[in-house]
Order: sequence, then structure tokens, then C-alpha cells
Amino acid sequence: MLTACSQFSTKPGAIGFHNLSARYNAYFMAEQSLAEAEFQMSKAYKENYNELLPILLPLDSVLSLPVKLQLQDAIKKSSIVAEKHQNSKWMDNSYIVLGKSRLYLGEWADGLEALRYVYANGRDENDKNDALILLMRAYTIRKDYSNALGVAEYLSQQPLTKSSAREFYLTKAYLHQQNGEYLTSVAILEETFPLLKKSTETARIHFAAAQMYDRLGQYALANKHYRSVSKNRPGYDLGFYSSMNSLQNEVVLDPKKDLDDVGFAKMLRDRKNDDLRDKIYFTMGLLAEHRKQIPEAIDYLQKSAAASKGTNMEQKAYTYLQLARINYESLEKFEVSKAYYDSALTILPQTAPEYKLVSERKRALDQFVEQYTIVNTEDSLQKLAQMNPAALDNRIDAIIEAQESERKAEEAKAQKALLAAQNTNVQSVQSPLMNGGERRWELYDPALINQGKMDFKRAWGNRPLEDDWRRSSRQMRSLANNGINAPDSLAPTTELVADNSLKKGSPEWDALHASLKQSIPLTEGQMGDSQKRKEDALYNLGKIYRFDLKEQQRSINTFERVLADYPKTQYKEEIYYLLYLTYESENDKNAWKSRLLNEYPTSTYARLVGKTTGNAGDLAGSGNPVKEYEAAYALYSKGDYARALEEIEQNLPAYKGHAIEDKFALLRVFLIGKVRGKEAYTQAITEFMRLYPSSIYLPRLKEMQELNSLSMGKR
Repeated sequence: MLTACSQFSTKPGAIGFHNLSARYNAYFMAEQSLAEAEFQMSKAYKENYNELLPILLPLDSVLSLPVKLQLQDAIKKSSIVAEKHQNSKWMDNSYIVLGKSRLYLGEWADGLEALRYVYANGRDENDKNDALILLMRAYTIRKDYSNALGVAEYLSQQPLTKSSAREFYLTKAYLHQQNGEYLTSVAILEETFPLLKKSTETARIHFAAAQMYDRLGQYALANKHYRSVSKNRPGYDLGFYSSMNSLQNEVVLDPKKDLDDVGFAKMLRDRKNDDLRDKIYFTMGLLAEHRKQIPEAIDYLQKSAAASKGTNMEQKAYTYLQLARINYESLEKFEVSKAYYDSALTILPQTAPEYKLVSERKRALDQFVEQYTIVNTEDSLQKLAQMNPAALDNRIDAIIEAQESERKAEEAKAQKALLAAQNTNVQSVQSPLMNGGERRWELYDPALINQGKMDFKRAWGNRPLEDDWRRSSRQMRSLANNGINAPDSLAPTTELVADNSLKKGSPEWDALHASLKQSIPLTEGQMGDSQKRKEDALYNLGKIYRFDLKEQQRSINTFERVLADYPKTQYKEEIYYLLYLTYESENDKNAWKSRLLNEYPTSTYARLVGKTTGNAGDLAGSGNPVKEYEAAYALYSKGDYARALEEIEQNLPAYKGHAIEDKFALLRVFLIGKVRGKEAYTQAITEFMRLYPSSIYLPRLKEMQELNSLSMGKR
């Protein structure tokens, strides 16, 4: 009897027994555990409606942590089938459950291996197809698009059941969506929707399709799917965001439509939308900006930021990013833009798709604002220096008077707010004790908060919230800001604010006047230093525009300004080269190339554009670049540095644009350090980092630069 029931038997009785046991003693329980885990993970998954919704939910190991026990139970139960019921027809299904559970847990190697096993050894063609569909999804999540497309191509030739066809189309649409091929993705979804039943998941897929149509600029088709969301039992948030996006598209499609007639006011009045008011204001801000109504857009976005609270802080980050972009692009308020980027990064999750891009933009803007401030400061101070002495003294006095008036107005405003708070919080002011005799914390008391602000302003003046606010390091900048424009940030020094009123002609006034006047370049030497600071800052601004902010036209304008204002600039040959690289027109490129070759024929930059100190026939490049590099490296290994450097500098221009170009340039840096000394070595490192910003060797060069700086510092 035992032999007859063996899992290796092919007799009908044995197979029937193991089919029954595998189905109800193992596979059924494994499937239930997996289904429960998937249900809990889908509930815990938080959608980000500001980003493109993925058509399929990710196989996220972080989301699986709370349901780890259920997934492990699914693995355990499905493994029983392989161990005890190998002749049952549920083997393939159990391996699929096993593989999917392991993928959820982040055990990618084991999960993929289980799915490949089903494809290689499966007995049922439908099960093999289901395993391949899941395998294609896993490849997509891992961004292995070539393998995913290979699986998709194979499956497209196989006969699929209705349920398998539905999963295949959704997975293939998901593959193209994640690969950025939105047109292909929505085309597949259009064929898939007839196969889907009404459900929250179908509503979600309609929303994803509408978002892709938005990105393709097909707003009418997008609205068709936004309307379909409400027909498929969406959750409240999904329905809200689909309505918001649909209203937004209506305004874009009909530019004459009044925002007040769209329905935003009604949505703001709806109490159910109290937690979503920030999104409503955010959308209104986007539409106002679309209509070039910049002040209104900023007002709506600031209201959005103020309305964000609790779990909606991620929306606040996107609002800050929008404000940062508008202040940079439309208003050119670069410091304000930088502040908004700073605020956005403190809120935006590091897992957000745009976090890295925003972080890099913020770092670039930090450097940009620093250099931009130097240019404006020196420019303003130089204009002040050109005034006659009497007019300059009057201008400085006017600045101090205006700032003193502003300080008094701020104090009066704060005093008024304090009195208002006292009238509404009499009990709190009279007694700082809460019920039960416990002291009331000051940050809970508006009156005490205002009193603290008053005390601070009386001692320190009206200071903006920023780093490095000490007056000793900010006098020159404050004066520059006020030298040409209306005064807005100059405040008396700490020593001069003890008296509540600063009188003209008093010793304190005269001391402040003299201190500010010292910042103006009135002597020839001071003017020369100021011009040098401005020249360096303009040059750095041009590079930041070119390499970090990717704004080619502004880079060109800035470099040409350096050449116009400083004809003898030390950066001339490099600027010629950068203008040659930046211009797109061949005529312009050739013009700057000619100037570089004519004025600096022996420079490194001339070699880089195709001109060398040798004869044209000596220029390498007709051979194999790898062999040329190996030959130069062999000379380097033997210690023949001068000859190796000569070979490299001859070969490098010939291989411009080749994959090995940065490798040639890296070897050149090493050789310059051996042949031309420390200063040339430092300059070569800087040139490499500027010319090859995306090179894989950049981290190594940065380490070399740090070590070189340390060694020079010690010396």
C-alpha cells in the first residue's frame, strides 16, 4: 500500500492521492498566506500622485517586512509539494508561489531561480507562461529591460488563457512604462481595458494611463481616462486626484476658461477636502503659472505650502520645488530659489525619484548664489566708488536712515501683535501656570512668543533666518545690496542697537557710516582687488551655467561678458575653448576654434580641438586607440615620462569623442605631475574634472585633488 502511494509512482491512484494532498494540505494554504500578505502590502502601499503611478505595484522588500511571517509560511507550505508530492499536478503552481514569495522578501536570486525552474521543467504550458510573466515583471523591477523584452517576445508567440493574457498585457505595459516608452505602454493598455473588471485596481490603471497621456501632451485622451477612474470604484484620494488633474486639463485645453468657474472654490469649501487643500492650491498655482500669471501662481503655491500638514509633508516638498523653479526661471530671485531647494530637500524622501536630481541642483545653486552674490556685490560697490565724496556720504546716510525706519516699523508691528495677543490671552499672560499649577511652556503661549521676538529684535535688529548672519561678515554685502536698489537688509551692528533710536550725527551713527565706507573700493589697489574678485566670479558663473545648471545660452553670455569686461583675462584661452564646445552652430564653433588656434597655438586647449605642435602627419589616431594608449602607458611604466606625455598630447585630440578619451586624459594628468610639477599637476586635475564631468574616473581624480591639497598645505 505504501509503495502504491509513493510520490514517484505514475499509477492513477497514487497521482490522485498526491494531487488531493498537495492541493489541500500544502498549495491551498500557501496560496492563502501569499494572498493575505499581498492584501496587507497593497493596503500599506502609499501612492504618490505627484509622480507617475506604476501600472503594477512593486515587489518591495520594505513593504514585505510586516508580513514576513505570512510570506515565510507560504514558502514553507509550497515547499512541501516539492518535497512530498512530486508527482502531483500542483508542482508548477507551488514553485510559482515559492518564487513570488521570495521576490517579495528581496531574495531575488532564489526567486528568479524558482521561476526559471518552472519554465525549464514545468509540465503545464499555462503554468510555464504564468511563471514567465512573473519573471518578466521581476526583470522590469530590476531594470533588466533587455531580458524582460526577450521574455515578452517569447510570450507574444504563445497561446495564453484569458487571465494569463490579461496579466501579460499589464506586465508588458508596465515594462514599457518603466522604460519611458509611454506611447507603447498606453497603446497596450487600450487593448487591455476590455479584459479588466470594474475594481479599484482598474481605476488605478486608468489613472496611470491618463498620467502617461498627460506626459505625451494628449490632454483630451488623458481626461477620458480620468473620467473612467470614477466609474471603477476608486478610493477617495484616487477620485480626488483624478478630478483635480481633469480640471487642470480642462483649463489647459480651454485657455479662456476662468479658474473661478472650474470648480476649485467648491472643492476648497468641501470639508472632506480639508486634508487636501494643499493639492488644490498647488494645482491652481500650476495653472496660474501656465497662464504666465506669476504673482498669482506664487500666492497659490504659498497657500499650498501653508496648508500642508501631517502626512501631507511630501506635497509640501513638491510645492517648494515649484516655488524654487519659478523664482529661478521667471523671477531670477536666485537666493530665494536656493532657500526653497534647501527646504524641499529637508522634506523630500531620499527614495523619491527626483531626490538625486534636486540634490545636485541644490549643490549647483549653492555655488551659483555664492558667485552671483560676489558679482553683484562688487558691481554695486564699484558703482558707489564712482560717486563723488559728498554724494557717497549722502547715499550711505540714506541707507542707514532707511534701515533705521524699517527697524522701527518692524518693532511697532511686533508691539501691535503683542498687544493683540495679550488681549486674547489675558489669562496666559497673568499667570504662566496651567491647570493644576504646572508651568505653561512658552512655545504654547503666543504672547510670550511675541515678547521673545521683541526682545530679540531689540537686541539684534531685524535679521533674516539664514546661516552665517554675523554682522562682521555681512556689512559689505548689505551695503552692496543697498547701494543701487532699495535698502532691505542693512541693520545696525550689535554694539549700536542698545539705544532704541540711532540718531544722525551721533558717535554710533558716524562709526557705522565709517565702517560701511571702508567696504567701498576707493583706492586704486582696492579697485583692482574688487575687479579681480568680480572677474573670477563671472568665470566661475559661466562654468556653473555650462556644467552644472546645463544652461548653455547663459553660459555663453557670461563667458562673452568676461571677455568684454576683461580683455586681458587669464582665463581667455580656456573661455575660447569652452565657447567652442558650447556653441551649436558650426560657424560659431569654427570662429572660436580659429581664435583659439591663432592666439594660443601651443596651448593644451588648442591640442584638444585638433591642433598640435607637431606636423599634421605626426598626429596619431589613424591606428587603434587602445594600442596607442597601451604604448603610451608602457612608456609611463618604464619611467620615460616626457616622451609618454608628448605621445599622449599628440594622440588625445585625434580620439576626441571616443570612449577611451577620458582614459587618455587621466594618464596625461599623471604624466604632467611627473614632468611639469605641482602647479601644472593641480591645474591638470581641475581641467579633467571640468572637461569630463561624467567620467567614471572622476571620484579617483577628486581623491587625488584632496591628497594634493593636503600635501601642499603641509608644505
